[in-house]
Amino acid sequence: MQLSDMRQEYTWSGLSEADMDADPLRQFEKWLEQALAAHLPEPNAMTLATATPDGQPSARVVLLKAFDASGFTFFTNYDSRKGRELTANPRAALLFFWPQLQRQVRIEGTVERVAEAESDAYFRSRPLGSRLGAWASPQSEVIASRDVLEERMRELAQKFPDGDVPRPPHWGGYRVYPLTIEFWQGRPDRLHDRLRYQRMQPTGWRLERLSP
Repeated sequence: MQLSDMRQEYTWSGLSEADMDADPLRQFEKWLEQALAAHLPEPNAMTLATATPDGQPSARVVLLKAFDASGFTFFTNYDSRKGRELTANPRAALLFFWPQLQRQVRIEGTVERVAEAESDAYFRSRPLGSRLGAWASPQSEVIASRDVLEERMRELAQKFPDGDVPRPPHWGGYRVYPLTIEFWQGRPDRLHDRLRYQRMQPTGWRLERLSP
């Protein structure tokens, strides 16, 4: 099949303003719960887009680990490409795509590191291999071969035989503070429903419909 011939017809029910919660975080929670109930693979997976100060973009998939009124939290290596870009340009976009539900959620906002205590608590909850891997991998850097990583993992396993691995100083959490949140529902004939919340200062949100 030619790529130009590939298409999916969206047939699910629509999305009206009357259906939406006044708080987009509660609306997001509702949609995430429905994605979990549908047993979708990794429903907390999200595309994270960052950019350099001069506008060079990059994107990758990371996992949402928490969200509340203060924002959406994920964890990574601060020295990675995304970490360096967020230090220089602390703004980001997130995208959740749940194709089985014919839904997307787009989020744009500012970014800050979470408190060290929060990063420590999450790091302790990770499997041992993941904790060792955070030390072993110089994320985004060029390495000679995979053998470099595997040898480093063996060294670290010997260094921490009891499994008590501290959090590396170069690893921790970021929180995206949302300024806009858009909910997208697929509809027939590509006339999709797009409802966007925009944060109004100092408090509150404005809900508006976008043309597809």
